[in-house]
Amino acid sequence: MTDTDAQQPADEVPAAPQPHPWQDLPAEQLRLLRLAPLPTDRHTGARPLRFVQLGRTERHSPEQSLLRLSIDLPGQRVRREQNVLEIWADHRSREVRFGADKGLQIEPVNRGIGRFLMAQGILWARQRWPNYQVEGGALAVKDILSDDARLRRDHFLRALGFEVEYQDLLQLKATYGAKSVSALVGEWNRERLQQVEPLEAGAMLQQADQSLHEQEVKIGKLERKIELLKREDSSLRFTIGCLVTLALFQAGLLIWIATR
Repeated sequence: MTDTDAQQPADEVPAAPQPHPWQDLPAEQLRLLRLAPLPTDRHTGARPLRFVQLGRTERHSPEQSLLRLSIDLPGQRVRREQNVLEIWADHRSREVRFGADKGLQIEPVNRGIGRFLMAQGILWARQRWPNYQVEGGALAVKDILSDDARLRRDHFLRALGFEVEYQDLLQLKATYGAKSVSALVGEWNRERLQQVEPLEAGAMLQQADQSLHEQEVKIGKLERKIELLKREDSSLRFTIGCLVTLALFQAGLLIWIATR
């Protein structure tokens, strides 16, 4: 090895990319959401009344802005990438991006949560940067298992104001996008999903407690009535037994007198 080789620096290992400082921010604003009971769906099963928690986190800088929305399910854990929607606004390029490239993954499905989260993100962006462009992207094909699922996905996006375009006749390659944030529609089915205010939640709990107390009173009355009927039934059974015994005795006595 020559002196020149000895003086050459060793190969530098590229530094790992640093995570974004807003990557793991916890939810700061919490709201209660009511999922209305719906008829059983043949694909997704039963859809009973449920309450879930909406988490909201917002950050701003001269270069970027972030809105992160998350859904927590009581008594149920989901994967890290599920039930999370991030909306990023890039003030340098004047663009807004809705969600990750992998798409929006929601649990439970078919309850209006995805539409609600997207509507909240659209309203947030429209209030601040209506003239920003919308960063589009390609739609994943592997997650679409049937034509019905593809049609539901396209209807979901178009109802929010996104444009869906196909690049092939088989409709396998599709992209979505919008001309500007102002072209998007921040609406959701308010009959399927409602935001519950704290005072309203307290009134619901108070009403539920009152209904529970009324049910307990009714159950107590029914239990006392059942006990009374049981006692009367026992008395009737005893009386009937005595009458049967007396009748058998009298019949036996009559037979004995007749045979004498």
